[in-house]
Amino acid sequence: MSNIYCLKASELDQQFIERLKSEFGDRQIQITISELDETEYLLASEANRTRLLQAVENVQQPEHRVEVSWEQLA
Repeated sequence: MSNIYCLKASELDQQFIERLKSEFGDRQIQITISELDETEYLLASEANRTRLLQAVENVQQPEHRVEVSWEQLA
């Protein structure tokens, strides 16, 4: 069995440890820690990559922008 957990280091707590223990019981497990590169993760899926790159293109074209002043936001 293989599971991937994505969480912030500050979210590691006793409850998480207990969940791991209940899920894996007395089996031997391997824990690997790596910092998550959110950009790499979001671009990993071809559908996501296409959509995000299209969104970047749209933002770069002035006709797709809407300008709002601070006064309009108040």
